[in-house]
Amino acid sequence: MPTVRGSEVGSKKRYAGVVGSSADERIVFKGLENVRADWTRLARDFQSELYRRVFFDEPYIDYVKETSQRLLAGELDEELVYRKRLRRRLDDYTRNVPPHVQAARLAVERGEPIPRRGQWIEYLMTTAGAEPLSRLEGKPDYEHYAERQLEPVADGILHFRGTSYREITEAQFSLF
Repeated sequence: MPTVRGSEVGSKKRYAGVVGSSADERIVFKGLENVRADWTRLARDFQSELYRRVFFDEPYIDYVKETSQRLLAGELDEELVYRKRLRRRLDDYTRNVPPHVQAARLAVERGEPIPRRGQWIEYLMTTAGAEPLSRLEGKPDYEHYAERQLEPVADGILHFRGTSYREITEAQFSLF
């Protein structure tokens, strides 16, 4: 049961576990990123594989490093797409303008038709901010994906192993 972010307390509605007989074991996710449509394919796949490796006592450190390196090298760009539905009309977002709305507005500026309420918006976080997948101009912000997608997913389980995403991925030497 991962902790509530920024807390030591466990979250009752967010957990993963192994179910089934020894011949038919599988991991079940409830409320975690793996089952949420508004997280990227990168985060969902990373979480599935990382938890599988941890639960079944398989090596996971090299997997975390390799995924991080592949992300930063631009090898996972097709997995970086966010997908979120417009809950209101585009003009009704005035105070809080979330990234999917920013991307939708940018798509309109770049010649796309105005999206309707309820329509799915696909976008990437680029170094210039949220951009619509259909009219992408910028380069993906890999640091954003590492910090906001991989790190929280990894830290949800790695703290039980006494480590963290940053400890595994940062190539630092400790001074004694």
